[in-house]
Amino acid sequence: MPSFSLTPDHALPADAAAATLLGRVWRPDVAGPAVVAVRDGQLIDVTREFPTSRDLCEAGDPAAALRAAKGESLGSLADILANTPVDGRDANKAWLLSPLDLQAVKAAGVTFAVSMLERVIEEKARGNPAAAATIRGEIGKLIGDDLSKLKPGSPEAMHLKDVLIKQGAWSQYLEVGIGPDAEIFTKAPPMSSVGTGFDAGLHPASTWNNPEPEIVLIVASDGRIVGASLGNDVNLRDVEGRSALLLGKAKDNNAAAAVGPFIRLFDAGFTLDHVRNTTVTLTVEGEDGFKLEGSSSIAKISRDPADLAAQMIGPHHQYPDGAALYLGTMFAPIKDRDTVGGGFTHKYGDIVTIAAPELGALVNRMRRTDACEPWTFGASHLMRNLAKRGLL
Repeated sequence: MPSFSLTPDHALPADAAAATLLGRVWRPDVAGPAVVAVRDGQLIDVTREFPTSRDLCEAGDPAAALRAAKGESLGSLADILANTPVDGRDANKAWLLSPLDLQAVKAAGVTFAVSMLERVIEEKARGNPAAAATIRGEIGKLIGDDLSKLKPGSPEAMHLKDVLIKQGAWSQYLEVGIGPDAEIFTKAPPMSSVGTGFDAGLHPASTWNNPEPEIVLIVASDGRIVGASLGNDVNLRDVEGRSALLLGKAKDNNAAAAVGPFIRLFDAGFTLDHVRNTTVTLTVEGEDGFKLEGSSSIAKISRDPADLAAQMIGPHHQYPDGAALYLGTMFAPIKDRDTVGGGFTHKYGDIVTIAAPELGALVNRMRRTDACEPWTFGASHLMRNLAKRGLL
């Protein structure tokens, strides 16, 4: 049976000693969250200086601000990680949370050529995985499977659009994949994301679904990209495939937005250029002995991360508390799991590990959305808790 691997060596970046890492921890003694820095294997509570993760990310230089912040140790990262999974958790001890709090949780879709083709296939298959393989071959013959050099919105892309329309093969997914406008949607409400070690949610109405291993950009309210984390943009392929208007039902469900383990803040040793060259790996291990591995190279993204952030926030759309932006994935699992031609879908109990050397590893177990811990602590609860603690 697969198990969580929640140890500092696994959770932290390969160069952890040089990384500026921001996180959040639940403190049972104050019945609320703490903003923490990772220092020498300890989690340091800096909430008195920065009551929310959002406040720290709004600083002029968040990395420098976190390094300078004073606070108390809540204990070792090893102990707090070990107490994080809900199974066997000691409710009297601290555990790790998602590093996000008040930030809007947004996501960009169809940002890689491979995932774009899979979205077209979902649409054509109308949620039927058995039809996907045939349609995959037909679509591939028309447009190929390598559009990585095609710049969205370029004259070449618009010419391809005209050709596909004449062939009767145009799709709303191709529109956002190679057209001038990116698909950016709301993944989850602020405060609702789950962190590493938590159960992640699959709506029981879905029978065809998959993980989406992604980089998550952290964007301040003025549009600055200040850091990055790992994310799982859990997707219900059959639900979205039936109609793009069901995107909200396919994406925004209890515990379906996983982010973590930490936000790595940008500094001299880690910048947006490092993100652009990051490869995110995925491992799925099932209780049935099934194992799936894959990867997603940000270098192959069709739209630059800075362009995606600029399309999300600016003069026409503001986020006063900043935003977290999933960048999309090139990995769309099609490996047969149970039957030939049946493709991949999750089973409850799957352990999903999303990792990158620069960012550590995000680990979640897949459960029914109604079997995951319910979301009960929102922005109003946070404000009242901080006020009671004298931190506002």
